[in-house]
Amino acid sequence: MSSFRPGRPLLDESLLREAARRLLSWAREGLTPLPWRGERDPYRVWVSEVMLQQTRRETVVPYYQRFLERFPSIESLAAADQQEVLKLWEGLGYYARARNLHAAARRVVEDCGGELPANRRRLTALPGIGPYTAGAILSLAFGQDEAVVDGNVRRVLCRLALVQEDPRRPTVERDLWATARALILPGQAGRVNEALMELGALICLPRRPRCPDCPLASLCRAHQAGREEAVPLAARRGPLPHHQVCAAVIRQGRRVLLAQRHQDDLLGGMWEFPGGTCLQGEALPDCLRREIAEELGLEIEVGDLLDSLPHAYTHFRITLHAFFCRRLAGEPRALDCADWRWLTLEQAAELPLSVVDRRILEILRKQAR
Repeated sequence: MSSFRPGRPLLDESLLREAARRLLSWAREGLTPLPWRGERDPYRVWVSEVMLQQTRRETVVPYYQRFLERFPSIESLAAADQQEVLKLWEGLGYYARARNLHAAARRVVEDCGGELPANRRRLTALPGIGPYTAGAILSLAFGQDEAVVDGNVRRVLCRLALVQEDPRRPTVERDLWATARALILPGQAGRVNEALMELGALICLPRRPRCPDCPLASLCRAHQAGREEAVPLAARRGPLPHHQVCAAVIRQGRRVLLAQRHQDDLLGGMWEFPGGTCLQGEALPDCLRREIAEELGLEIEVGDLLDSLPHAYTHFRITLHAFFCRRLAGEPRALDCADWRWLTLEQAAELPLSVVDRRILEILRKQAR
């Protein structure tokens, strides 16, 4: 027999109805003006929600505006080359979002006549659209009574109900979704969801929440118990792994050699100065010679260090050591990369690069002035 059970609201209906009324009243006082606030076009809602995943709102604003200037419709996004999409996304991070958005736009044009489906099952069948993004599109763009649970909403609900378990446990997550659904007033899902997300972003903060400014404070069990900052339960995490990474600046006249990452790699589709991660106990020059041979089939001489650049990803940190290198033998071949090119520094700047590779390029451009 399956152990699955449907989620159950964590609070009684009357309290949740009162919470919803307070959220709507608070929202009427004025939510933060944002380019996507009040937007009901499904495509624009979709773009904004994808960009906002794990990214601060103030960071998203200029990217959202530039993206829609270039790709004002699903059809224009679907017709674009992936490299242009990644270039516009450059610096926003989590590049799988851009690849999925582009792939899903093509699917929508091919299979749905260019219109996002107003159906949860069909939406979540598209690349990169999960339960949260589907709920946001359906409630904000199509006016359907659908809930959303993202990190901000999860924190609000956990505190409201004083959830003292790990909110990522499947049973707890199902209960949180059931609670979010029970919070929806018929015909008001979009507004309730916007208010919940705003509350989590500005008031119900992870640390030092602004409880005196919260419309739900007198209903909040965590606040009543004085346990706001202890909820939700934080995942236990050890120190982030730290990797030593090498990159080669290989010149041919005025051009440098760049390689393109495989689509399913971290930063898939982006371009980089070729190299890779050092093995345990491996010296940096040895790492670089091995990586360039495996990736491009070249024998190189490792020269002077250009710079060592620290960078943090979500689950690990790196220090990237960029070296000037000289090709000794071989012609570039795409052995363990998607593609390669000899490019001037100006041409390299036109390609989508990671933050740390962009920093290497900027150092080279300053040296060339």
